[in-house]
Amino acid sequence: MTEKTLDPRLAQMIADMLQGNARALARLITIVEQDDHDAHQVLREIGPTGKAHRVGITGPPGAGKSTLVNRLTSCARQNRLRVGVICADPSSPFSGGAVLGDRVRMSQHNLDEGVHIRSMSTRGSLGGLPTTVHGVIELMDASGKDVILVETVGVGQMELDVMQSVDTVVVALVPEAGDDVQAMKAGLMEIADIFVVNKADRPGAESLMVGIRSMLDLVCQGDAWRIPVLATQAENNIGVDDLYQQIWEHRRFSLDSGVFTTRRAGQRYAEFTAALQKMITQEFMQAVAEDPILCACVSRMNAGEVSAYEAAEEVFRIVSQQMR
Repeated sequence: MTEKTLDPRLAQMIADMLQGNARALARLITIVEQDDHDAHQVLREIGPTGKAHRVGITGPPGAGKSTLVNRLTSCARQNRLRVGVICADPSSPFSGGAVLGDRVRMSQHNLDEGVHIRSMSTRGSLGGLPTTVHGVIELMDASGKDVILVETVGVGQMELDVMQSVDTVVVALVPEAGDDVQAMKAGLMEIADIFVVNKADRPGAESLMVGIRSMLDLVCQGDAWRIPVLATQAENNIGVDDLYQQIWEHRRFSLDSGVFTTRRAGQRYAEFTAALQKMITQEFMQAVAEDPILCACVSRMNAGEVSAYEAAEEVFRIVSQQMR
């Protein structure tokens, strides 16, 4: 069983973080990223949160997501909101390292006490976000942030993890990059709450917007929320104010319609099932390592005597009987 007594060192860091201490927040995020016993203690202690509005910025590489996040952060600060920023960067499949360079584009906010920027390595996750991002969002929320911007790594139409992490999903696309086809793929259509055609000064921007609107007319008939398609030039800070207003308009709609509550409940359930699966897997693997009978099952599999599925089925049957 997990030890329920909270480490005094962690308790002090949590207390400092709740008082707005940025250093304590950074240290706790590092602990949560390790995804170990201390991380579980921290997340259990802070409990349910939910004040901050969580916004995901997703889309293919080169869409200008980092610049959009930078501009949206400025908009939020002009409205005196405290901002948390999470930037996901791809990690090397060999070394596990990552450049974590997105925050370079946000250097103007580095000294702003109202902004906390955190770059995170995906660590092999294929859904656009690190698996520990939920815990980091919860920490930023508990620390008093009003809005949390989550920039995904940019892996295309399979980048769907963001839907299970945020309240508003902004899908950023660019003309002349095949994004007219990208936008029509089911994944992006199903997760987008707002479409943005960034770098809209380039040729093909208008036709891309028309194509997206036409597709939305076909697949979103009868939906209460009419997904907006906006043009921006984030580099020149054009159209970002409209995007910022649409994000908060979507929040108002979500709260009034009950979508917000439903989505948050779905996120909590997804986090619950992921945590439960991880705990069950850890228990089973520990049992396999310690039990000679289970070790024998694995040995037979390694020798090619039984299939991996047969070995897993046998291990599951034995462990289940032992737990009764």
